[in-house]
Amino acid sequence: MKKRFLFGPIILAFLLFFTMILIPNSWLAPLVPKDRVATSATELNPMMFQGTYLQGKMLEDPKYLPIYGSSELSRLDKFHPSNYFKVNKQGFTPYLVGKGGSQSLIHTINFAAHANQLKGKKMVFIISPQWFQKKGSDESHFAPNFSALQAYDLLFNQDIDSGLKKKIIKRMLKYDAVKNDALLASLFRAELNQDRLTLSLLTPAAKGYKSILEKKDIYYSMVEGKGPKRTISESVKNKSWDELIHMAEKLGEKESRNNKFKMTNGVFKKMKPKLAKLKGHNKKMNYAKSVEFGDFQMMLDVLKESGADPLFISVPVHGKFYDYTGFPKKGRTDYYAKIKKQIEAEGFQVADLTDHEYDPYFLKDSLHLGWKGWVYVDKEIKTYYHKKS
Repeated sequence: MKKRFLFGPIILAFLLFFTMILIPNSWLAPLVPKDRVATSATELNPMMFQGTYLQGKMLEDPKYLPIYGSSELSRLDKFHPSNYFKVNKQGFTPYLVGKGGSQSLIHTINFAAHANQLKGKKMVFIISPQWFQKKGSDESHFAPNFSALQAYDLLFNQDIDSGLKKKIIKRMLKYDAVKNDALLASLFRAELNQDRLTLSLLTPAAKGYKSILEKKDIYYSMVEGKGPKRTISESVKNKSWDELIHMAEKLGEKESRNNKFKMTNGVFKKMKPKLAKLKGHNKKMNYAKSVEFGDFQMMLDVLKESGADPLFISVPVHGKFYDYTGFPKKGRTDYYAKIKKQIEAEGFQVADLTDHEYDPYFLKDSLHLGWKGWVYVDKEIKTYYHKKS
């Protein structure tokens, strides 16, 4: 009796496990609320970024304009695209994809997973200069944003050129988040080495695991996340761009009274104790020399192969603060020129806002767009969206 009691739960667990694998995704998908894509548009839910289901549904619907980026997307003030285009209808709804640490390689894997949905698709991509550290994205930024589902999808993806796929895989194998997944790492190495025996032996297990990850993604898609607090403001409705700039300057002035850098009061309050140590600290920095350019190129290659129609927005650093930290001007201007040239070489559009380095209230802190910066971004998005391809 004891043995039956012992083995009963184990047998049941195996039965449930295999039943889960065998249930078609099409049976689970109807359980996702019909308004789930709409509610996730500004949710900034990591589960959505690392999945494929909600993004796939969003890309199917022409009313959504995806905006990809990183931590700046969560700065949801009244000038943010999600508010501006909510109250100033232009025929689309912004859909935010990205969070802190979502750098070029993370977006590359994500775009690859949706490559067959990107042909002719308009999208906006905000580039952060801070990504372009000498060694590119480190483990602490890559790992929390890494998607096992998207990585396994890459293995079986027939929409990506095999040579490009191998470049992406080789780069991914630099990270522990990938190497620590024994099955994935073995398959990646077998793909690089054209080890057909290993691929044939491990592929069934990989497809089974991928099926579980897909079901897990659909499950998480059913549940609404807790996104950043968002209040819709009608104050930006039907205003001219000059009026919006004036409003942004007034709000920026009000919210940054305690410092000469014109950052938000809260940010500066936290920074103040270590401000003296930051003076002249970045004399050897140079964003124009970074591994990130290679990752960014792979992302451009995926978008170009997929036939996407992106607008890249190149934003500046905080000139006054970067001067204070000793960050060489050439290390910034060379980066601005290099990233613009790289994008235009692939035939993509770029909105170059980097001449606003010293424009007060363009950034909310040393890194992130806000106030006036979002007004310029809104203007660029509106022009781009209504421009015929």
